[in-house]
Amino acid sequence: MPLLVRNLILAPNQGDELLRGMFARRFSLDEREIVDFRLVRKSIDARRKPRIKFVCTVECSLLNEAAFLARHGHDPDVAVHAPPEQPAFPSLESSQRIVIVGMGPAGLFAALRLAEYGLVATIIERGRPVEERSRDVQAFWSQGALDPESNVQFGEGGAGTFSDGKLTTRVNDPNIRYVLDKLIGFGAPPEIGYLAKPHIGTDRLRLVVASIRRWLLSAGFDIRFRNRLTDLTLSGGSVGAAVINGADELPCDALILAPGNSARDTYEMLLRRGALLQPKPFAVGVRVEHPQQLVNRIQYGAGHHPALPPADYALAWNDPRTGRSAYSFCMCPGGVVVAGSSETEGVVTNGMSAYLRNSPYANSALVVTVGPEDFGDPSPLAGIGFQRSLERRAFEAGGGEYRAPAQNLLAFLGMKGAGPVSSSYCPGVREAELDRVLPTPVTDALREGVRHFDRKMRGFLTAEATLTAPETRTSAPVRIVRGENLQSVGLPGLYPAGEGAGYAGGIMSAALDGIRVADAIARSISADTRRAL
Repeated sequence: MPLLVRNLILAPNQGDELLRGMFARRFSLDEREIVDFRLVRKSIDARRKPRIKFVCTVECSLLNEAAFLARHGHDPDVAVHAPPEQPAFPSLESSQRIVIVGMGPAGLFAALRLAEYGLVATIIERGRPVEERSRDVQAFWSQGALDPESNVQFGEGGAGTFSDGKLTTRVNDPNIRYVLDKLIGFGAPPEIGYLAKPHIGTDRLRLVVASIRRWLLSAGFDIRFRNRLTDLTLSGGSVGAAVINGADELPCDALILAPGNSARDTYEMLLRRGALLQPKPFAVGVRVEHPQQLVNRIQYGAGHHPALPPADYALAWNDPRTGRSAYSFCMCPGGVVVAGSSETEGVVTNGMSAYLRNSPYANSALVVTVGPEDFGDPSPLAGIGFQRSLERRAFEAGGGEYRAPAQNLLAFLGMKGAGPVSSSYCPGVREAELDRVLPTPVTDALREGVRHFDRKMRGFLTAEATLTAPETRTSAPVRIVRGENLQSVGLPGLYPAGEGAGYAGGIMSAALDGIRVADAIARSISADTRRAL
C-alpha cells in the first residue's frame, strides 16, 4: 500500500524534480528503493515574508515498506495511504430518454458520468458553441453589442468559461479526483492534480470544453445549440417533454436541468409549472482592482518573483451589529474585470484570468450578503428583481453602452488623496458615486469591511485601487427544491443540478453536483431493471 509523506520543502527557485532525492535523503534511503513517486499536493507558505516556500506532499511506494514503517512510522509526516475506491459503473441498458439542459460544468459532467454507465442523452444549450460564443463575447466587450443568448452567462461551458477557471471547493467529495482526472484527460494542465489552488484559466478552459463536446458527440450524445428550454409538458404528473424555443417538443423520461444562475426566464417557467422554488441568500457588491505588483508585495514581501505565481488573497469580515458578512470572492490574480451582462440595459461585472495570469492587475469581487429580508417581496423570484434593479441602476450610472460605474477606493471611503479611476473593464467605465447603484446596507458593510481588510493586508487600502460595480451574479438567487431522490419537489422527472439550481457555487462543486444527479438517474434505471426481472 502506498505511503503519504508530508512537509517536503522546496524553495521558490527549486524544481519539483528535486523532491525524489530530497525524500531519499530525509529518510536515509537509496533512491533505487523507491518504486513509485509522485507529487500529490503543493501549496505556498508565505507566513515568513519574504522567505516564501513551497510545502509538498508526495505519494510513494518502496521496495520494503514494512522496514520503512518500522523505522519511521512514528513520524507525524508519514502515513499509510489508502487510495479512495474507484466507483463502479455497471453497464446499463435502458430505453429511457434523458435530456440535459445546459452545458456548464454540471451539465457536462452529468453527461460524462452517464456515459460511464453506457447511457446517452440529448443535450440542449441556449447559447452557441464555445468558439462562436467567444466571438460574440469579444464583440460585446469591444463594441457593446450584446447577444442575450450568447454571452458571458449563456453558451457552451457556462459562466465559468469566462472566469479564472478556479477549481477550489469547500466540498469534501470522493469524486473530486474523478473531476480533475477527467479535465486533465481533456487537456487541462496536469498540475491541477496537485496544486492546492488549482486553476485552468479562461484560455485553456475553452479548449477543454470543446474537447469534451467532441468526445460526447463521438460517444453518441446528441448536442443541440441555440435550443432554449421554454416550457415543460407533463405526462401522468411527471415531466414528459421539454418544449424548445416555444415550438418543438423533445420527449423525455428524465430531464437534468443545469441552467446556470442567470436563466431567469427558466425560473419563471418552473414557478408556473408547479416546481417548488425558494428564495436563496446570495451576495452583491463590486469588483476591486489593484496593481498585481502591490498585491505581491503585500502577500510575499516582494513585488515579483519569477518562480512564484501572482499572489492572491481571501478576506472576510462579519459585522457583529447587523450579522452581514463582507468578503472577497472569485479573486483573479493577473486578471481583468469584464462585462458579464445577459440582459439588455443591465450592467454586470465579473473577473477573468488567462492560464498565465499575466495581466498587471489583480481583481476580486468584494461582496456583502443579502437575503429575502432585503428583497422587499415574499415571492421566490424576488431576488431576481433585486439583482435586476441594481444592474439597471448601474447601466444608467455608467451612461449607457454597457459602461460600468466606477469609483476610486479612497473616494468611496470619503478619504483624501483619491487617485484617478483606472479599470481594465471593457467596454469601459464612467466615474460615478457607487451609492447611486448599491443599497445603503451594502455600501455601509463594504466601507467597514475594507477598513478591516486593510488591517489584515496592509496596503489594501490605497489610492491605486478602483471599485467597479455591480457584482450581482455571485450565486443563484433561487433554489429549485429537490427531494432525497434528487428530483424536483412538484415536478417529478426533473433533476435540478448545479449552481443554477441552488446546489453549488463554482466550477468544481457544480461538476460534482452534476455527477450526483447522473448517479441518481443510473440508480433509478438499475432499480427499474431489477424490478423488471
